[in-house]
Amino acid sequence: MSDTEPPTADGKVLWHFTMSLDGFVAGPNHEMDWMMTGISGRPGLVEEYIRTTGAVLGGRDGWDAAPGNRPYGGAWDGPVFILTHHPEDATPADGVTFLSCDPAEAVRIGLAAAGGKNLEVFSPSIGRQLLELGLIDEIDLHIAPVLLGEGIRLYDNPGSEPIRLHRFGGGEPTSVVNVRYRPTITAKTPTEKAG
Repeated sequence: MSDTEPPTADGKVLWHFTMSLDGFVAGPNHEMDWMMTGISGRPGLVEEYIRTTGAVLGGRDGWDAAPGNRPYGGAWDGPVFILTHHPEDATPADGVTFLSCDPAEAVRIGLAAAGGKNLEVFSPSIGRQLLELGLIDEIDLHIAPVLLGEGIRLYDNPGSEPIRLHRFGGGEPTSVVNVRYRPTITAKTPTEKAG
């Protein structure tokens, strides 16, 4: 399976995450260390996002878990907006603005700051709210070959109606994406399995 077409910098609101195969974008306390080992992406992918991203919108929980961390390992430099109900007690950092407004206003501010490039949303809860408001233009996921078992889900909205999506790239836009993996743990022999 190949990736979809490269991202373009055309003023989209892009909900962007690497996600575990079981649907988590972070560990239970927003840990991201699972992404640092044994996972590789398409060559040049990070550089494409660095080039096309004009601003980032994140949430307070993620910020508090790693205050001061810059997107893409610090390789991207631009305005970061953190949406929070309590900006007064947030840990400040250069290039970071804490917003206390509704999500639609945060998108307006972020897109204006993005200068015609994309506004990337790095928050599951803000992404969910923007999706429900019809303000997400694209969802860009990189499915990592790992099962976390617990953590922060990309989309967690119990009791809601399913949201149907159309896939970018060639082929039928509503077709299932097939992935196939093998566990890297040593397989047990039939005798060990029965034992």
